[in-house]
Amino acid sequence: MTIQESEQQLIEEFSYFDEWMDKYAYIIELGKKLPMIDPQYKTQQHLISGCQSQVWLHANFTNGTIVFTADSDAIITKGIVNLLIKVLSNRTPQEILEADLDFINAIGLRAHLSPTRSNGLNSMLKQMKMYATVFKNYK
Repeated sequence: MTIQESEQQLIEEFSYFDEWMDKYAYIIELGKKLPMIDPQYKTQQHLISGCQSQVWLHANFTNGTIVFTADSDAIITKGIVNLLIKVLSNRTPQEILEADLDFINAIGLRAHLSPTRSNGLNSMLKQMKMYATVFKNYK
């Protein structure tokens, strides 16, 4: 499945909900299913700056693809980072760097986040793309 197909799948999942409270509830459910980071990576080095909540993100580069794991002290943030992981994990660095991630606006997420959560989302995206930039040169 391509990044665009993963994005489309999320757009379709979110289209089942008419109210934003239902979408938030779904994001919380996704947070409960977050691929958890190994406790050894819950360190300052893996903490994403710019997030209101604490968010740890780890990337493992294996067989040409990046696998992300994460954790947060806020359940809604866990759900948001899991949305990003669902789309960007198990992708090549080049795929991640070229991803537009239009689904974020298509599902209305950015429009319904507080400014601090929106900054956190941007920080998570920036960190994931930074990992892709670093791993792009690995063989």
